[in-house]
Amino acid sequence: MLVLDSGGVSRLAERSRRPAALILALREHGLWPPIVPSIVLVECLQGHAGRDALANRFLKTCDVVEQTPASLARRAALLRRKAGRGSAVDALVVAFAEPGGTALTSDVDDIEALAEHANRVSVVRV
Repeated sequence: MLVLDSGGVSRLAERSRRPAALILALREHGLWPPIVPSIVLVECLQGHAGRDALANRFLKTCDVVEQTPASLARRAALLRRKAGRGSAVDALVVAFAEPGGTALTSDVDDIEALAEHANRVSVVRV
């Protein structure tokens, strides 16, 4: 399972060769479509239709999860406490990736700190 944070969404939504090649590789490895917790949209969108057009187009190719169960929110809180860093959104991304998933991010420091306390979550920089 592949879970994207806001940096992952923003980078993959870019219209250039590198993101297109990465998306193709992810598809070939069976990691598509990625999961995007809806709370991530707060960080990757600006609330302006024109500025958000690329991200919104990209998000149509993802599985946006609109609800976060209380148990998952509690797990994210525990990960955040153990790591001593990272935002609530980052912690939820890592919790969604458990067990055995991958978090795709541009903010590897916080996500890796959280993943160190998670159940087999790998982190990939985009």
